[in-house]
Amino acid sequence: MDNETSTGHVTRKAVLRAALAAGIAAPTVLMGVPALARTLTPSDAPPALTPACDDGDDPTPPQTEGPYFKPNSPLRSSLVDAGSAGVRLTVSGYVFGLACKPISGVLLDFWQADTNGAYDNSGFRFRGHQFTDASGAFKLTTIVPGLYPGRTRHIHVKLQAPGRPVLTTQLYFPNEPRNNTDTIFDPRLLMTVRDAGGGREAAFDFVLSVPQDPGPTPTPTPTSTGVPGGTWAAGTAYRAGDAVTYGGPGYVCLQAHTAQAGWEPPNVPALWRVR
Repeated sequence: MDNETSTGHVTRKAVLRAALAAGIAAPTVLMGVPALARTLTPSDAPPALTPACDDGDDPTPPQTEGPYFKPNSPLRSSLVDAGSAGVRLTVSGYVFGLACKPISGVLLDFWQADTNGAYDNSGFRFRGHQFTDASGAFKLTTIVPGLYPGRTRHIHVKLQAPGRPVLTTQLYFPNEPRNNTDTIFDPRLLMTVRDAGGGREAAFDFVLSVPQDPGPTPTPTPTSTGVPGGTWAAGTAYRAGDAVTYGGPGYVCLQAHTAQAGWEPPNVPALWRVR
């Protein structure tokens, strides 16, 4: 597995627009995109305390439960027992509703294979559940799962907000060769993963179909094509590292692209970072 980092909030809509403009197939460009709201920074600094949120995209997609789910897993945030083999992994994130507000008290039930790709069907090794805290956050301590025959590397999870239906889905790792051949794999469920102190750290934010007020705008409204006192300009071919100003703040280009209306720096953190 290769190291994967991202800067800022990357939305699927922004990446798809960029991919189409560059002539890249959408599934290809999405392979390395972190899912939904919060992503890891390239430095060792912790993420912002207040998470950014999704831009109104669809809720986290469901996936098959698979044959190895077991109810009544123990309440615990760490699935690592003494002597557990494997590369240590922490997975953290938030759970949001449809208005991008965090939800507390959400049940998350995780299960996965061990480092050899085997599931414990007689006990509860690498199985456990927890609840989001008052800020809607969760954190799982586990290992990088092994490869199960016919599947790419993945972690299973069920989520249930209080009084709401259960969402069953799976989380995936970027740059896995089997992502290209696994028929269940969904790039929208890719975690953001990085190396950290001999282990790995991953982030993923879930969006559940929980109504909240106010709800999200179905389609983001493009900003004006004018440049209010800045050097950014639609139609310009920018390279990674190029600097511009827009509306006062300065920005640094994160990936090469040709600018177009609606891609002004404040609107696409996938392409621009504030200096």
